[in-house]
Amino acid sequence: MQDLQGTIHPVQLSSALFPLLRSQLVGELLTWLYLRTDESFSVVELSRHFGTSQPTMSREADRLVSAGLVLEQRRGNMRLLRANLDTPLARPLTELLVLTYGPAVVLGELLATVDGVREALIYGSWAARYSGEAGPVPRDVDVLVVGSADEDVLFDAARAAERRLGREVNVRQVSVATWESTDDNPFLASVRGRPTVQLELRRESS
Repeated sequence: MQDLQGTIHPVQLSSALFPLLRSQLVGELLTWLYLRTDESFSVVELSRHFGTSQPTMSREADRLVSAGLVLEQRRGNMRLLRANLDTPLARPLTELLVLTYGPAVVLGELLATVDGVREALIYGSWAARYSGEAGPVPRDVDVLVVGSADEDVLFDAARAAERRLGREVNVRQVSVATWESTDDNPFLASVRGRPTVQLELRRESS
């Protein structure tokens, strides 16, 4: 399985989701910043989140700042980055990022608000492109939820994701017991046998 947290992203790895980008890391970094425009993030926390070295993250930040896509601010030794919303590219770039890398961010945020979701992952064609498999841009996104969430609430979350992502979102739920069972389950075997992307459920602390 691949995880958005702690995954090593070699800079030379091209993006199968957004082939115009020079690397997977650039796509994820831009998406993280442009879909969270009310926050700034330090190079240290970004390198930790994306599982890459600080020098690598600093070099990518240098390129994006020089291109005018990212703004930086210094606070002592801390270097903070955020999306540059004043560039003419901001709106079209955001739309492209939502269509390509957006599912992981959007679905993670939406499912984090649903009671009963213990974990969630994307499988199918989008996860395959994320892992680097070549192919056409996925027309839909397949999501597996592990937990006991209300099905109607999950349906509403999927429709909300569709409106933001501009594509069909299919959500399937299994119980924790089924997910952890060693019994033969053809569907779960097929999911586990192919690339998946674990979603980060960013829940607000109480």
